[in-house]
Amino acid sequence: MKKLPLLLLVTIAAILSAGCNRNKEYRHLEGSVWNTLYHITYRADRSLDDSIQLIFRQVENSLSPFIPSSTISLINRNESTQTDSLIRRVFHKSLLINHLSNGLFDPTVSPLINLWGFGYTKNDSITPTPDNIKQALTHVGINQCSISADLKIVKKSPSTEFNFSAITKGMGCDLIAEMFKRNNIDNYLIEIGGEIAMNGLNSRNLPWNIQIDKPIFSDTTIISIPLAVIAPGNCGIATSGNYRNFKRDANGRPSFGHTISPLSGYPIKSATASATVIAPDCMTADALATACMAMDPDSALSMINRIPNTHLLLVCLLNDSLVVRQTPRFPIP
Repeated sequence: MKKLPLLLLVTIAAILSAGCNRNKEYRHLEGSVWNTLYHITYRADRSLDDSIQLIFRQVENSLSPFIPSSTISLINRNESTQTDSLIRRVFHKSLLINHLSNGLFDPTVSPLINLWGFGYTKNDSITPTPDNIKQALTHVGINQCSISADLKIVKKSPSTEFNFSAITKGMGCDLIAEMFKRNNIDNYLIEIGGEIAMNGLNSRNLPWNIQIDKPIFSDTTIISIPLAVIAPGNCGIATSGNYRNFKRDANGRPSFGHTISPLSGYPIKSATASATVIAPDCMTADALATACMAMDPDSALSMINRIPNTHLLLVCLLNDSLVVRQTPRFPIP
């Protein structure tokens, strides 16, 4: 068989490549999922919206504590011990972040979150008693849980419950990013409830820009305003803050936030108002941002400084003034 000249082969490849590129366009999908909003932009020669929706359903059916038939709900009610690949993925990442944060990141804190009125069982009017908290703490501790060789979950106690909400949105972003890469999509921004996975360039052929907010406090309300716009490159990014989810006192003033210590059982009182983490993947960024909210600023900065390719920006309330602190390579202008 006669071989085609190399120059002709290169020319044919270039023509085919150019044709594929001409067919690619930036597509946008938005909506609501897991009680939050999502916005996804990607450059492709065909719609992958159905694949995105499939991932949403898979995550929900596995990890949603709000769906009685989900795998995690069955485990929480002791109707099953069998895990699936998504539960194993968040479980092992949670164990790692639990270790890095000295126990302050813990998805088994769910009984305490419910006691304080932030969970999937509402308790808006009753303040937990010390005995309530002491009892709930006997069921908390992901480092005392495990997954066996036959892929079954072993709980600390029958009343131990798992709520991976602090890591699920980040994993959802990563799962969609992995699906994009399997389909040779290199330019995308995936945002679910403020957690982001991004790669490549936007429709203007420039790096993706991300806005970071800072909270503004008054006697009766907390709002957020823009702090900076950054272009962190290919990464995952997540922000956690008590100023979006908090309880008010009898006078309508913000009283305490939703970050509950798995060690003491009480809401965390910290100078940190918000934490933004950049990491190689969104699941890690999501979990670390939550962990940083449970730590004092110095401890959070020290933890992130020990993790390769990971960066942190904190907005702290010190003496009624907002102070920004960050690790050395956080890409803020």
